[in-house]
Amino acid sequence: MSELYIVSGAGPVGTTIAEQLAASGKQVRVLTRSGRGPAHPLIELRSVDVAQPEKLSGQFDGAVAVFHCIHGSKYSAKVWAAELPGAEQAVMDEAGKAGAVVVFPESLYSYGPTDGPLTETSPRTGRSGKGAVREQLLRARAAHATPTVSVVAADFIGPYVRSSLVGEQTIRPILAGKRVTAFGKVDLPHSFTYIPDLAAAMISAAADKSVWNSVLHAPTAPAITQRQLMTAIAQAAGAPAPKITAIPIWMMRLIGLTSELVRELAELGHQLAQPLVLDSTDSERKLGLHPTPIDEAVAATAAWWRTQP
Repeated sequence: MSELYIVSGAGPVGTTIAEQLAASGKQVRVLTRSGRGPAHPLIELRSVDVAQPEKLSGQFDGAVAVFHCIHGSKYSAKVWAAELPGAEQAVMDEAGKAGAVVVFPESLYSYGPTDGPLTETSPRTGRSGKGAVREQLLRARAAHATPTVSVVAADFIGPYVRSSLVGEQTIRPILAGKRVTAFGKVDLPHSFTYIPDLAAAMISAAADKSVWNSVLHAPTAPAITQRQLMTAIAQAAGAPAPKITAIPIWMMRLIGLTSELVRELAELGHQLAQPLVLDSTDSERKLGLHPTPIDEAVAATAAWWRTQP
């Protein structure tokens, strides 16, 4: 009987993990509230709300690994605090019964402001808002009896990525040759993680007991600026170099007085007002992986967007 892998959530990360596993011949079960997800003969789709413990009973039977990739229903610290801890606890409890490791994608939020590159041992000083929620989640994973691995990624690029620093609100104007609105300082070094590299790292971590119960960094190419990335996407798509309007952090905070989304973005303004560099060299060594070169990641991102209506 083939090994079973569970993926909760079918957003960019969950979808990419499920597709990579299925492409390698693994049996995959994707759990979402809607019952929708990627189509593949080796992918089974089930309608299950993993935040409800009573709905999880038996769903992980026979699984060797669980990739927990759900997000809060809203980009809000209050919503995250209400929804995410309970869901993660339920998943870890059920995975423990099945003897499965749980692998989580993780953000940079718990690290807080920094003066240099972020490594796996950088202090986690996110003590408020969304950073505090992420730190709480990391502590709960470390304290749970079920083995876990958290794989930290920078801002996403790649297929399926719509909500990101360089996501739909940026790429659609680029492809249309229109002016782009960006946030923070667009000429500072900034790390971007290619979604397939994050998925590959999570799958590799699940199979390697030596990295269980640790926090790793997804293989991430050397940092470039927001402007460089947007220009590269335009070139790859055959579009003109984008004209960029950058909204400074102080203006984001002002707009945030009437816009909840911008207010939540401004809370993490330190990530956009100074260099943000993710150092993944140690995790790359442990996992035996390397990041996709940025030009290849950009080409794949532009190619995927050209397929979208």
